[in-house]
Amino acid sequence: MAASKRERASRAGKRPGSTSPQTAADHGLFGPGSATWKVHSNPVMLVGGLRALLIQALHPLAMAGVAQYSDFRSDPLRRLRGTSAYVHAVTFGDIASAQAAADRVRRLHKRVRGVDTVTGRSFSASDPETLLWVHCVEVHSFLAAYRAYGGRIGAAEQDRYLAEQVAAAELMEIPRASVPASRAAYRAYFAEVLPTLCSSVQAAATIAFVRRPQLSGSVWLAPVTPALRTLAQAATALVPRSLRPLAGLPEWDPRTLPAAAAVVLAARAMILSRRVPWLGAQIETQVGEALGVGSLPDSSQEAA
Repeated sequence: MAASKRERASRAGKRPGSTSPQTAADHGLFGPGSATWKVHSNPVMLVGGLRALLIQALHPLAMAGVAQYSDFRSDPLRRLRGTSAYVHAVTFGDIASAQAAADRVRRLHKRVRGVDTVTGRSFSASDPETLLWVHCVEVHSFLAAYRAYGGRIGAAEQDRYLAEQVAAAELMEIPRASVPASRAAYRAYFAEVLPTLCSSVQAAATIAFVRRPQLSGSVWLAPVTPALRTLAQAATALVPRSLRPLAGLPEWDPRTLPAAAAVVLAARAMILSRRVPWLGAQIETQVGEALGVGSLPDSSQEAA
């Protein structure tokens, strides 16, 4: 049975990496000492989010919900802003803000249901197994992007990050016992799910769009397209070899190397800008406004 709101808030009362009780007015589910703040305060999170979209499309029931209810291909920035705002609230907001963000998403999920045209199976965005897939791919993708492009993070700290993210899964009423909490548990989970994944016309179209997004609308979007495509190339490079044939991706594409280098340089420049308060604040305010989120907390971990 899913935990109640009070039980989830009670479990969140002592944040991972903390030794003191937590209150809703403080740092929420995680806090400055957590591996989550270290990973999620890095700009390469955007690459992780795009990697997650590429991989999530291979789950037929998750893909069915996107195909039948989402308008992300006609307005991809809206989807990006929505996901960014949710992750920001859960990561950096207080407990009440994190819970409110999860409540909003769950309300939206209640009306996302139907029949998958690929498998003939019923789907629901509130299904715990589908929610678990989305959660695991997203969390694993954030960590993969940080490892590849963000910075150093040891094996023990990677496991700590994954364990901390169980609290985020519980916000979506995913049973705690089903959520992987270590790298070994994630490997076992993905190995179990792999036989259920498949390609489809809808998945292929989604993957193609994520790799080369087309932004239409106002003139100011024109410079955003090349930047987003650079991030997408860096994300494509992180798709596991075991999934690349299903996703229609080559085993290795040297064309992703310039994108990877650009992501690393841009992320490091943004992090270094935090050492100059006025410059870092200006840059992150602009990024936050573009993504529809607040500014990131001042984290000395990322400046090292």
